[in-house]
Amino acid sequence: MRLKFILSEVAIGLRRNMTMTIAMILTTAISLGLLGTGLLIARQINTMKEIYYDKVQVSIFIREDATDADRAAIEAKLDDLTSKDEVQDYFYESKDQAYERFQKQFEAQQDLVENTPKEAIPASYRVTLVNPERYEVIEQAFTNDSGALDPGVDQVRDDGDVLDRLFSVLNGMRNATIAIAVAGAVAALLLISNTVQLAAFTRRTETGIMRLVGASRWYTQVPFVIEAAVAGLLGAGLAIGGLFLLKRFLFEGAFASLVESGTIPAIAASDIWAVAPLIAGTGALLAAVTAWITLRLYVRQ
Repeated sequence: MRLKFILSEVAIGLRRNMTMTIAMILTTAISLGLLGTGLLIARQINTMKEIYYDKVQVSIFIREDATDADRAAIEAKLDDLTSKDEVQDYFYESKDQAYERFQKQFEAQQDLVENTPKEAIPASYRVTLVNPERYEVIEQAFTNDSGALDPGVDQVRDDGDVLDRLFSVLNGMRNATIAIAVAGAVAALLLISNTVQLAAFTRRTETGIMRLVGASRWYTQVPFVIEAAVAGLLGAGLAIGGLFLLKRFLFEGAFASLVESGTIPAIAASDIWAVAPLIAGTGALLAAVTAWITLRLYVRQ
């Protein structure tokens, strides 16, 4: 009987303040949607790291005037790094091979290919690392104490440095999204607090009578807490639905070509369901706690 009464009070409360309830649900949905987006970005970054760092290569570009002795010294150091489990594999790429790879890589930009002479593409050693995140060991190995590169070495360039800059930008986007989500959550919590205060004031006569006939303070306040939790769950449901729409229209629509080419990983439904419990739990828990604190601080019935 008590449970039935509490649930009926919750339903009445949600209907009575319909406008405020809708505003509360929408505000919560927006903040939780941004939170979910930030979590998905974080998962994408981790997936991209697994994909791209495995493909990281370090290029040791050879000077035009490099001698056979210089090349032998370079290979000796690479063999030494291989024996120390730093280098997985390496191979020499001649100027002709490098220019051929350049042509294939930029075949869609014929103007660039036609205006780039073969002499502009140097020979190099292409080095694959055991631990791609330790790409700096190659530059350190071919740099002497004075900071100059070894004889025959023109430049040491690694893909990892480019990836670090890319992931730095992506991490910044993730952090910005979560920061906006936190700001939205604060607004949602303030709205929840105001809604609970208004609901408690509207029903002050009912709760006063209940207290006079022996109802505990917890018993009179629990419907308001449940109302807030329900609103939080509804907002979370809208946020999760928004993430599925994001997947449908962004990753399967606007970014479809990038996903198909393997440039960025696809977002699967399982990725969204993986963050859904956190979104739902956060929405319900924060709303319920905010309502309970509001009642303890501002409602004395």
